Amino acid sequence: MSLNTPSPERPRTLEEAKQWMLQRLESRFHPMNALNLKDGPQEIAGVPSLDGQSWGGYWGSLGDQALEASAQAQKSGRHSEAKELLEKATGLYFIGRFPCPNHPAKQRCAQAERETYLALSHYWVEPIERVEVPFQGKAGEGSSVPILIRRPREKAMPPVVIMWGGVDACKEQMTAACNALLAKGIATVAMDNAGTGESPVRGVVDAHRQFLAVMDWVDSQSDWRGKRVGLLGRSFGGYWATKLAYLVPERIAGAVNWGGGAHFMFQPEWIAASRYPDSYLMELVETRSLMLGAGNDDEYIAFFKRLSLLDQGLLDQPSAPLLLVNGKEDRQCPVADIHLLTEHGSPKTVRFFPGGHMGLTPQTLPTIVDWLAAQVQGATP
Repeated sequence: MSLNTPSPERPRTLEEAKQWMLQRLESRFHPMNALNLKDGPQEIAGVPSLDGQSWGGYWGSLGDQALEASAQAQKSGRHSEAKELLEKATGLYFIGRFPCPNHPAKQRCAQAERETYLALSHYWVEPIERVEVPFQGKAGEGSSVPILIRRPREKAMPPVVIMWGGVDACKEQMTAACNALLAKGIATVAMDNAGTGESPVRGVVDAHRQFLAVMDWVDSQSDWRGKRVGLLGRSFGGYWATKLAYLVPERIAGAVNWGGGAHFMFQPEWIAASRYPDSYLMELVETRSLMLGAGNDDEYIAFFKRLSLLDQGLLDQPSAPLLLVNGKEDRQCPVADIHLLTEHGSPKTVRFFPGGHMGLTPQTLPTIVDWLAAQVQGATP
């Protein structure tokens, strides 16, 4: 099967992409919630092209300007302004590397985003602690898993939630979820999904190894309750939260699959039909291929298909408590995977929301956070 199968859909033109970005900006939805409402429309209007060099170069230049302005404000003692400009720079760099750093100009933005995000956290009540968790990778893989830790203030022995994004949202995009959990007295560990960001592995079948390494490290720390943790996987990352819930249920107080697949998502028919979903700006196949380590269409299809949890024989096994969340009209990840999960193994908790991928509404994240908080706060220390 070829991904060049004729389809009524196609990539967006530049003008169509700008309209999509403006709509997401106004709704404050990922990824355009990284821009501020005041400057965002003008910044979007100025995008010269969607190719990697133009895209990364344009947004990177805007990020550089905001970063320099932040430094000047800091020198002048205008700390509030410096913080706002640093936050702006982080968002601009994120857009510059979006959806994946598949060009040197976008790779530069990815590194700048990581650096400015850490610097920005110094202004927060609960700043970030970056840790390199040791990882025994296979040949060609990395030797550590970078994580970003935030701890609730004045809370002894808090429970822990480990979280990660999908194919385009990295640990630097976990701020809102971290803030909501910290407000409930829960420590947060943000990491990159397999095959994205600074992950030491590609999205291969046994990439759960990197998540287990982080769980081992969390369990080894004596200043929080890390024996049974919560897991939050966003978008494609929901797949790994689900798989871990089956592999090590005794170590997980509760896991959330927020918009991820299980079986149908990885079948050739869905791959072809979802190449240009309305929920995605551009380069979904290219971004997934980079995550998987696939070099062509045939590898992309084959690598995706072997991820099926049904074919791996996991779904009829007991699992840790699972919350399955998605939008009812998702065209990026089939909601049939949620129905499939409910028909196998342990009972699941399900919440559908209106709309497309991930069911992005004002109630979605609070619903997830409330469920996770109840699970981890009731877990055995």
